[in-house]
Amino acid sequence: MSLESSSTLQNQGISEPYFRFRTVSVKHLCELQHHIDILRRDGLLSNNETFRSYIDGKRFAVPESFPDACFVIIMAVFAPLALVGFHYKGKRFELMLPPNYYDDGISQEQLQNMVSNRIIREQGHRIERASRNLLVKTLAARSGLGKYGRNNLCYVDGMGSLLTLHAFFTDYAFEHDDWTDMRMMDACKKCRICMKECPNGCITEQKFVINVDKCLPLYNEVEGQFPEWMPASAHNALMGCMRCQLKCPANRDALKSSVRFEDITEEETAAILEGTVDERLLRSLSEKLRGFSPTTSLGEFPVLTRNLRALIM
Repeated sequence: MSLESSSTLQNQGISEPYFRFRTVSVKHLCELQHHIDILRRDGLLSNNETFRSYIDGKRFAVPESFPDACFVIIMAVFAPLALVGFHYKGKRFELMLPPNYYDDGISQEQLQNMVSNRIIREQGHRIERASRNLLVKTLAARSGLGKYGRNNLCYVDGMGSLLTLHAFFTDYAFEHDDWTDMRMMDACKKCRICMKECPNGCITEQKFVINVDKCLPLYNEVEGQFPEWMPASAHNALMGCMRCQLKCPANRDALKSSVRFEDITEEETAAILEGTVDERLLRSLSEKLRGFSPTTSLGEFPVLTRNLRALIM
């Protein structure tokens, strides 16, 4: 699918969320896998346990259950930065919840319908979710859908880095294969804003590479104590990190579209900080924070308690 046709699709006044896409032949998957295998072999992938849990189960290959798949569709869906107020001791603390950490309300069924009706536009073709199998950020970069920022995030025109990525296998043979070289945004070549903003010094001069072992999300997405080397000032969002994105020129327009969630009451905030959670509180928080993962099970709740304490106590 060409750049022109995918852009045209976005200007048709469709009711679906704002999205862009590219299409890549499955013949390139072996090249992508070879690249990852070389990084593993040469010890260039971090051994951080959390990081490896995100990538080790992925493999660039056509699934055995779908041998007729001939293309991969990679989609970027705009997901605004969310803001939520926490009331505590008579004050209101407005905190950030970045994309990927809350439910944007778009179901897999809706995404597949978008693929069928707005991208393939021909009935009778099989569409299977591929996001569980593939490293979607790498695929987005090699398809030309996105470009890397110096901060190793994927940026898409019109969205900045505020997006979610989705991939689908299909047996529909597109006329155009968007396969291309991986690129960094031109604006990053002379810009060092994210390097200065990163609280842990993760971002380097080297293309596409960051010191992931010091990256805040690898520590605030999972249970456990924060490392002693991490400064208290590093914490800036309920989960993840927005420091390198907030002042990024490529996000200037996207950040204007932030959304506000319902405030968390004084009583609820106190219960979170104390770690005294029951099913009623969990339901209320999950609804207000739109499925934010630590509010979906009692077992994950300590992550929210620890992160909130770091932000407002």
